[in-house]
Amino acid sequence: MAYRRTENVVRRLAEREQTILDAAQSIAGEDGMGAVQIAAVAHRADIAAGTVYRYFPSKSDLVAELIAGMAERELTAMRSAADAAPGPLSALAASIVTFAARALQERRLAWAMMAEPVDVDASRLNFRRALAAELEKRISTAIAGRHLPDQDARVAAPAVIGAVLEGLVGPSAPSGSTIREAVQMVTLFALRALGVVDARARGLVAQCALP
Repeated sequence: MAYRRTENVVRRLAEREQTILDAAQSIAGEDGMGAVQIAAVAHRADIAAGTVYRYFPSKSDLVAELIAGMAERELTAMRSAADAAPGPLSALAASIVTFAARALQERRLAWAMMAEPVDVDASRLNFRRALAAELEKRISTAIAGRHLPDQDARVAAPAVIGAVLEGLVGPSAPSGSTIREAVQMVTLFALRALGVVDARARGLVAQCALP
């Protein structure tokens, strides 16, 4: 019986922590990372500010955990899409499409998590490095199989991340296109830049399913 109570306590603690993170994510998606303040998060989660502090001693701790959680979700989605693809180039295209589509579906949140100026640069840098590392792996595999021209994947991968962020979710990104059109456009741009011939690039983009 005591063991069951312990399990219940652990479950409730985890649920409360997730409620706090969900509230912080909701605020970030609406008003940016600067709006993620302990009092605002507590109000959104309908709990006392002191309770938030018991889980996260500072705003920086809260935001860092929020970014880490999103990074894990995005990387999992990219890997799943790429691993299900039939070949190296298809895997690369699927990774880019998945990252781009998910970012554009939550445009404000994606920008807040990855590029908005806030005092969590280390966490955000780790996020972007992890995304770039995942793409670097896919690019390197395609190069090794002679599906892409020889190039430095360590440079190409973060360049693709930058193209997606600036082209789709940054403050200078155009609006008006549908998610499908915008994602296909930026993916086609990235594949061309990596050296995929136009006809092949268009075919790869066309076969990718949006998440």
